[in-house]
Amino acid sequence: MSEPLHYRSTRSGQHAASIDQVIAAGLAPDGGLYVPEALPRLDAAAFDPRGSLADTATALLTPFFKGTALAAELPAICREALDFEVPLRPLAHHADGSVLELFHGPSAAFKDVGARFLAACFRRIRPADAPPVTILVATSGDTGAAVAAAFHRQPGVRVVILYPDGRVSPRQAHQLGCFGDNVQALRVAGSFDDCQRMVKSALGDAALQARRPLSSANSISLGRLLPQMSYYAHAALGWWRRHRTPLNFIVPTGNLGNALACVWVREMGLPVGDIRLACNANATLSDYFDGDPYTPRPAIPTLANAMDVGAPSNFERLRWTFPHDHELRLQLQASSVDDDTIRDTIVRHASEHGELFCPHTATAVHVLDTMGATGLPWAVVATAHPAKFDSVVEPLIGRRVEVPAALQAMLQRPANAEPLAAENDALKRWLLHPMA
Repeated sequence: MSEPLHYRSTRSGQHAASIDQVIAAGLAPDGGLYVPEALPRLDAAAFDPRGSLADTATALLTPFFKGTALAAELPAICREALDFEVPLRPLAHHADGSVLELFHGPSAAFKDVGARFLAACFRRIRPADAPPVTILVATSGDTGAAVAAAFHRQPGVRVVILYPDGRVSPRQAHQLGCFGDNVQALRVAGSFDDCQRMVKSALGDAALQARRPLSSANSISLGRLLPQMSYYAHAALGWWRRHRTPLNFIVPTGNLGNALACVWVREMGLPVGDIRLACNANATLSDYFDGDPYTPRPAIPTLANAMDVGAPSNFERLRWTFPHDHELRLQLQASSVDDDTIRDTIVRHASEHGELFCPHTATAVHVLDTMGATGLPWAVVATAHPAKFDSVVEPLIGRRVEVPAALQAMLQRPANAEPLAAENDALKRWLLHPMA
């Protein structure tokens, strides 16, 4: 068995762990995020030009899993998790633009990729006689449904989803509460940042962990972030083979997990060009990349609610990747897009080009629109199906948005979520109640 890659915390550089341990734990013991000791370097020639998304993921992730118990299972894990398409199709309105559609999985959002991969790993690394584990998920809209779908009825696993009450779309809220069985949704009287803080506090509580083993399925979990690199690699490699030029990306982002996945693919040596971040009115990142000090702040509600994040967790990993501010600001650009502009973008593209976008994707489309003709190829990352945001999109375009079959099946189930105060101790008390 070859020497495995080790992982350490962003905060102390200690707590060396294998990928199996990292996936099981979610968060490092010191509250930091796990990162590899170094990012592997790969060459485009190492990938099968006829390979599927699962084949690309296997080749991409093999260095991260080598020498571990999961290494031999990696091809099967990728086939299980990545069994849907992530097409790159031309945009009707932009000669140099394409859209990378990541919403063709079970919950109609890009989070399906990481959640399904993580669930497939858990099925293999958890011994049959291990005590039940509770997976905590803070969601601003899409993560929770993807994790719930991936882990639904999985033996030995309970999923607890925290979401900000009234700050997700009605269909997102229904998705979060429609599973039952081993999945419980909690509607928190606060913001996504409150939910994220509560989850991190619980994961870092050793006494609580001793009584109720916990793990995470947010993008703070490296087991969710690593597979998200696969669709960037797959799209960029396909473009490279056809055009012999790097593909540039515009990524809608809130908590920075999806964007960081793109950055890491480029750092590994694959043909990704410029990366631009599209944010909503929560301007923590856009202000930082414009030169202000990095200043987390309370999140404000927007139409692009899944990006309503004022303190993005993965900024720690971004700073690990580029430790100095001047270096980091050379790597990325970020723009903030307000709700009025999101509305205008959705309406204009639907009426003029017949293109439908969710509010999050619309932020990235707007960034592309403002760039004009660059002569460079740009891929807008479409993170969710517009049908998940019917209460926003349909009144703007004046017609019904067709609902994907998997989403329709979820909407036909009854849904329920329990209320919870936005307090760390409230979650800990809830977790210590006897399990149903």
